[in-house]
Amino acid sequence: MEIMLAGHNIDYDVIQECRTALQGEESLTPETISAAYARISRNPLPVNELRKIARTEVEKARKSNLNIVFGMGHSSIAEHAVFNIDILGVSRLIVEEIEKFRLCSYTEKSQRYIRLEDDFVVPREVQNGGLEDLFVETVREQNSLYHELYAGLKEYMFEKHQDMVSDPRDRSTVDGWAKEDARYIVSMATHAQLGMTLNARNLELMLRRSAAHPLQEVNEYGTKLYEATVNIAPSLIRYTEATPFDLDTRKDLKKVTESLMKKMGAAGESAIVAKDENVTLVHATLDGDERIIASIMHSSSNLPIAECLTAVHRMNKKEREKIIRTACRNMKSYDLPLREFENADFSFEVTVSATCFAQLKRHRMATMTCQDYDSSLGVTIPASVRAIGMEGRFMDVISRTEEVYNRIRKISPHVAPYILTNAHRKRVALKVNAREMYHISRLREDMHAQWDIRETAERMVKLGKMVMPLTLILTAGKDAFMPIS
Repeated sequence: MEIMLAGHNIDYDVIQECRTALQGEESLTPETISAAYARISRNPLPVNELRKIARTEVEKARKSNLNIVFGMGHSSIAEHAVFNIDILGVSRLIVEEIEKFRLCSYTEKSQRYIRLEDDFVVPREVQNGGLEDLFVETVREQNSLYHELYAGLKEYMFEKHQDMVSDPRDRSTVDGWAKEDARYIVSMATHAQLGMTLNARNLELMLRRSAAHPLQEVNEYGTKLYEATVNIAPSLIRYTEATPFDLDTRKDLKKVTESLMKKMGAAGESAIVAKDENVTLVHATLDGDERIIASIMHSSSNLPIAECLTAVHRMNKKEREKIIRTACRNMKSYDLPLREFENADFSFEVTVSATCFAQLKRHRMATMTCQDYDSSLGVTIPASVRAIGMEGRFMDVISRTEEVYNRIRKISPHVAPYILTNAHRKRVALKVNAREMYHISRLREDMHAQWDIRETAERMVKLGKMVMPLTLILTAGKDAFMPIS
């Protein structure tokens, strides 16, 4: 056995220094690794030799990539080329669009830990629509209240948690609680920055989707992303233009849906499994416990799955519980359940603030689709804002924000959410399997989780346990995790 390091990501400035020292060395491209790996299936040479050949024949490697990735359709070859991207000065709103791509990695500037400045994006559509002054005035009023809230909340938090403030290690935590609640009033236009890692296959998809997006800021993002990467790996980035599928499908669906709903009239509330405030369990695998137990038995025996299901149906509660407990007995707080737990699903609809959604969207193993932000859904106001007597001031700014939102909507519904705040809400449809429910529970029910996402996670788990009590037997935040015997 041989395990060799084929490469790793290094800072682009270092690559540039190497290129200068080596007088424009062409082999400093991830395309050669893609080309070498593509040849593994048909060339008997050791892969390290294939990499060496590809480095000396860059143009030939590029032609090979074009043929294999785009001619033969083996797009997975492009996944071997990986990019690290710095993204600065984008709005908080389009970060949601960027992070829709599930097979990329993101680390984002946190509004929980960093005190925000007053930097924000003014959309071109707003400028062209003659509402720039009103937009800027509104955002500045939001930002002014943010600073007021932060000052008041910091004093309140420090007084409330005096025991923690006396410890330098906990002082910043308490200060962070003030920041995280003050941010509910800042707009979706606020500047964000993030680091992104993605492979060439997902890069190409991101470019194509960005080109088709209705927001000009997303179009500009796609253009700049293309310019930053195309010369590094031209053989792996080819189809970047907007397609009719990306341009028209959502618009066509919206028209058809509106037409059909108008024809059908108002419908009564459909059957749901269970509901708890802003979280609705729309559907669940109702025999989820049995299916997961049968799956565990299947992988632990040589029996067909049908026989395992029959056996589970004949078991009593104690016998079923024994299998689940055995599967979970050795789990630690950082362990996920066995993959067999993916055989049962939960479908939720959650109505969440932009703050909560910013965290929820990071659970990329879920299937998540969203409606647009909707001011009629109201806002989420932190309890601490009420505690310091600032709810009235908060709602005054929300009211003025929504007046501007409605004016911008007349110009462009897509652009209007820029002016909305982190407190405003949207509906999200979320499908997760039982294994992912454990991940959500461990991370978001933990005492260190932000209160908004924690409350949502607690309700999701509570409803989930109503239909799969055995499957979710060990769901809890890391701080509350207790192994079973």
